[in-house]
Amino acid sequence: MMMIVGGALAGLLFGLGLLISGLAHPDKVQSFLDLAGNWDPSLAFVMGGAIAVAIVPFTLAKKDKIQPISGVQLALPKRTDIDKKLLIGSALFGVGWGLAGYCPGPVLVSFGAGIGMAWWFLPAMVVGIWIQRQFFNK
Repeated sequence: MMMIVGGALAGLLFGLGLLISGLAHPDKVQSFLDLAGNWDPSLAFVMGGAIAVAIVPFTLAKKDKIQPISGVQLALPKRTDIDKKLLIGSALFGVGWGLAGYCPGPVLVSFGAGIGMAWWFLPAMVVGIWIQRQFFNK
């Protein structure tokens, strides 16, 4: 039960951070990605702050120096190679993020908050995940 409460609190905190930072607003994200136009650099500070906060715990976790409070074993990725599937997936993610201004976390927050056009993006994202798992996850 404690893990469910902890997970819910972490999710609420993450969602609140996405709302406050503007990452749940596709117009703000697209302004950040528009380097040749009316560029808004504010999200770079949000991302930089997130990296600064996360780098120490992730580094310690990779070296097995710390363990989660919940006692659950961390499932950190072991692979470090760059293959064709990673490059294609990254490109598709980037194009989708640039066109729609959404990625998976923020679209869930936007959907719940009624922001933007999340109501059409979320089902399309779910279908895309399903297609990937059905046809390309072998």
